[in-house]
Amino acid sequence: MSVAGLWLSIGWAHPAWLLLLPLLLLPLWRDGRAERAHSWLGLLPADRASDVLHWLLRVVGALAVAALVIGLAGVYRAEYEVERVGQGAEIVVLLDRSRSMDERFVSSAPRGRAPAPGTAAWYAYNQPDDSERVTKGQAARRMLSEFAAGRTEDRFAMAIFSTLPMRVLDFTQKPEMVQAAIAAGEIGRGLGETDIATALLHGLSFFDDRPYTGSRIVLLVSDGGDHIDPGVRQALTDRLREQRVSLYWIYIRSARSPGLKAAAGDTPGKADTVPEVFLDRFFASAGTPYRAYEAENPEALQRAIADVGRLENLPITYRDVVPRRDLSSMAYAVALAAVLLLLASRWMEHRAWR
Repeated sequence: MSVAGLWLSIGWAHPAWLLLLPLLLLPLWRDGRAERAHSWLGLLPADRASDVLHWLLRVVGALAVAALVIGLAGVYRAEYEVERVGQGAEIVVLLDRSRSMDERFVSSAPRGRAPAPGTAAWYAYNQPDDSERVTKGQAARRMLSEFAAGRTEDRFAMAIFSTLPMRVLDFTQKPEMVQAAIAAGEIGRGLGETDIATALLHGLSFFDDRPYTGSRIVLLVSDGGDHIDPGVRQALTDRLREQRVSLYWIYIRSARSPGLKAAAGDTPGKADTVPEVFLDRFFASAGTPYRAYEAENPEALQRAIADVGRLENLPITYRDVVPRRDLSSMAYAVALAAVLLLLASRWMEHRAWR
């Protein structure tokens, strides 16, 4: 920040104390030294060094008074915005908070069949100790937390959704706020319905009125699909293209879920009756960068999120807010240093007259 900008950003918490600033003239008017009797000072030669030092000490006294008053007035530098350039993206996280996300995280199996005995899915599905099995929502939040912690240059926004979306966090690069927003998604229990189309439209609204400065991502984390009306599909397609957003869908596959791909031999019409398959086909045809990941267990979910982290790491320009800073302690430090200097000069002056 320039000197002019710094001066314009100065504020006062208690400006009434500034009425005492004229007191700084007192040391310039009188130096406070005791008068001493001499026979005739005219006999002494001129000492310009002593005269200069005498006035410097007066200025130091005025500085001490001014710094003390400024400190009492609560001087601070107001918050301001700066432009930064980093490697990363603007990421909107849409986290499914429907009731199904509160179910235990178990791997999927082929259609109509239980997991094969001896597989990881079978052990997860038949885990005797429920305390050792995490829910899909818990696993998703844990991996999202690690994902955000490893991408310090990104700006994150977040919304949770079931029937309706709820905005949790606007774009920020503050790690504490991002982690708190992810943790907040665990509060309460989810609802029974899931409206992914409304959630996506809400997620895209985060980019409204924002300049395009780099990679933009909508990261959808959900365990279900949706059938979307043609009008809404067109609105989503237009918004995705207009905002130049890359869409990533981490589909948390549940037990006996059909998955995102149609079964062999299914016609397109029959495949579209499955919400997950329909949604995947629509995203792929929207004309915007799109990737889908099927996460059958916490390990697969972790691999999917790590892949997203590797794919989107382009230069990004963004504006950051530098928080307000209290400067009164600096003013008190200047006042203390000036007073100590005056005390030292007075102590040396007394020693010279002994």
